[in-house]
Amino acid sequence: MKRFLLAILGTGLLAIPPAWAQEAQQPAAEGEEEKTLTFTDTVVVSGSKVEEKVIDSPATISVITADKIAANPAQNFGDLLRAVPGVTVIQTSARDVNLSSRNSGVSTLNNSQLALLDGRTIYLDFFGMILWDWVPTSSEEIKQIEVVRGPASVVWGANALTGIVNIITKPPREAKGVVFTMNGGLFDRECDNCSQTDTGYNYGANVSIAQAPNERWSYKISAGYFNSDPFSRPTGRIPVVGDPRTADPNDTIGGALYPTDSATGVNAFENSETSQPKVDVRVDNDMESGARLSIQGGYAGTEGIIHTGIGPFDIQSGSYMAYGRVGYTQGGFKGAVFGNFVDAEAPNLLQNDPNNPGTPIQLNFTTQTYDAELGYTRVLGGKHIISLGGNARRNNFDITIAPNSEDRNEFGAYLQDEIFFEKFRIAVGARVDKFGNLDDPVFSPRVSLMFKPTPNHAIRGSFNRAFRSPSVINNFIDLDISNPNLDQIVNLGPALPPPLRPLAPPPFLLTINLSGSETVDPRYNLKEEGLDAFEIAYTGTFNRRTTIGLALYQNDKNDNINFTSLLPSAQFPQGLPGLSFYSPQNPARGITLTGQPVTLSPLLMTILGQVGVRFPYTVFSYLNLGPVRDRGIETSLDHYFNENLSGFVNYSWQDDLEVLDADANEIPYPTDEIALPPTHRFNAGLNWNSERFVGMAQVNYVDDALWSDVLTKEYHGFTDAYTLVNASFGVKWNEGKITTTLKCMNLLNEDVQQHIFGDIMKRSVALELKFRY
Repeated sequence: MKRFLLAILGTGLLAIPPAWAQEAQQPAAEGEEEKTLTFTDTVVVSGSKVEEKVIDSPATISVITADKIAANPAQNFGDLLRAVPGVTVIQTSARDVNLSSRNSGVSTLNNSQLALLDGRTIYLDFFGMILWDWVPTSSEEIKQIEVVRGPASVVWGANALTGIVNIITKPPREAKGVVFTMNGGLFDRECDNCSQTDTGYNYGANVSIAQAPNERWSYKISAGYFNSDPFSRPTGRIPVVGDPRTADPNDTIGGALYPTDSATGVNAFENSETSQPKVDVRVDNDMESGARLSIQGGYAGTEGIIHTGIGPFDIQSGSYMAYGRVGYTQGGFKGAVFGNFVDAEAPNLLQNDPNNPGTPIQLNFTTQTYDAELGYTRVLGGKHIISLGGNARRNNFDITIAPNSEDRNEFGAYLQDEIFFEKFRIAVGARVDKFGNLDDPVFSPRVSLMFKPTPNHAIRGSFNRAFRSPSVINNFIDLDISNPNLDQIVNLGPALPPPLRPLAPPPFLLTINLSGSETVDPRYNLKEEGLDAFEIAYTGTFNRRTTIGLALYQNDKNDNINFTSLLPSAQFPQGLPGLSFYSPQNPARGITLTGQPVTLSPLLMTILGQVGVRFPYTVFSYLNLGPVRDRGIETSLDHYFNENLSGFVNYSWQDDLEVLDADANEIPYPTDEIALPPTHRFNAGLNWNSERFVGMAQVNYVDDALWSDVLTKEYHGFTDAYTLVNASFGVKWNEGKITTTLKCMNLLNEDVQQHIFGDIMKRSVALELKFRY
């Protein structure tokens, strides 16, 4: 019982522990051996919105601590999170990073992973994506990063479908002083079939000032800047290979041209650098009652390439996300309000607007998100931790490619009970959300049963249900594009009888319409994407130095929201129209290679139909597709050799996506939409942080993968397996007030392509100077 009460007190739920508990928490007396802090001792908040040790969390959580961040040679959050078991990271440009956990491949604009900064969402609701360079804090200010591997809608609501990344910063009192950091480096761009072969450069700086003038007030101000040249792009054609997703040996994928670098090429664009300024401010008021009022605000800008399923957009300089947040905590009560404000402009670099020849498709988006949240936690009867809360959110949208988009209100509430017995811990919780674009409320339950034969070993079985709401783009996109694949130029002359060939227009690119579900047909109205997750996990620590983790999971997803061509009518349930081909009533149109608009006459469309010429799918939209299944295994080992040196090794195995039988009223998951994730992922590393030296050596291996998130099969293809060897070494001078660190990513200079349309990553070397006052 005493051990149980100590665990409860460790969560911070009781403000004043009894005297015997205070004594138990005192550091070791002089001459006694100081116990090594283990991974399972780490306190996290992301699993339940309650402070608890990792080993007691009802969800599988990985933690990246400040010590590991300080030594990591990473240049972005993707590199920081790459070594987490079960996490797939892709970087497609100098600024574009996507990641997901326990998911069948990450796509451009991945939308299944929720991301938070001190509990404030940075997930962009209008598109369902995360721009990681819009995090306004530097690595020096981060206390720890908590990665929930698996769904967590029960407390975090929509979009925590496959996992959460929660970045937690240091309060001003924990970061007192001035830290000034400068870094600069270069990276190789020489490779075969690449757009650039010279050396690229990057540089950055950051300053953070944190002070506590008295016992009540403290503040932190930080500002930073990062700039990088573009990476090299692949050129030539996507290799043509047999389609591994079908049994027909004649089915192939690939063959589309990569965009060229030629100034006169029809399919050409110039890769862009990235520039990222950021500012962040926080003021805390620690009251005598134990309450804390925290006021925060910040700004993060970016520019550079963002890859999408319809080609790259170039985010223009001056695009930004700003935020303001006020939070209040006292005992078990927490409340917060925040606003996210986004303003960005991004022309497409490949697609011209067929309705305005010579003008690129323009993606401009201005959005405001307002959120208010309350939460309360209390211990009842010595055996229950009750937590409850809710939030209300308002989203305002102004998006050029969704001119008819509707603003949205969202409401949610949750209740969870964590029940303690001597060797058992049961977590039961549920959440209900109501979204303005969904007809019915969404119910997200959780049940977790944990058996702890000893305090340092836990076996857990759990069930979680999570969901993702359709984004405003899913519902309201309304955009015409021209097929950029030069192999699909429409040339009607040879298809017509000789006497009719003079009626044929010049060769042209066919217009394709991208329509949100609300603009195609009311019967396509999207439902939320759902996931049922089952997991068995073990966490155990031996001799307070070695922690072993094992997790086996199965994720069953249904009503998958996918951007896909509308299928022929016969393949739709209940006779839903396929809208698959142009017709005399809806004549084909497009633009010539010289940019002139073309619309075929109804007469010509009738003649073409009579001679058997039909144009391929012309409408793409977001559809709810039938069920699929992800399975995987994650193993990990973390070891503390001593207080300065630690190491880790982990291995993740993920099965290919399994398509399950669809119900009569569902659209079966199409073969062309299947992605094949990396089957094997392996990470290992050593981390050293002492009074004099700091350093890290790390290896990341990622198996080959098939990507299918860009248009049609001609654009689908494999990326090769790759191994990243990364290292850093730093020396602390003047009693730790100055640190010089040499950091290297991809030490072996391997050609690394992380997505079939992604840039080529080569060796990057940077020198960092850090001054502390």
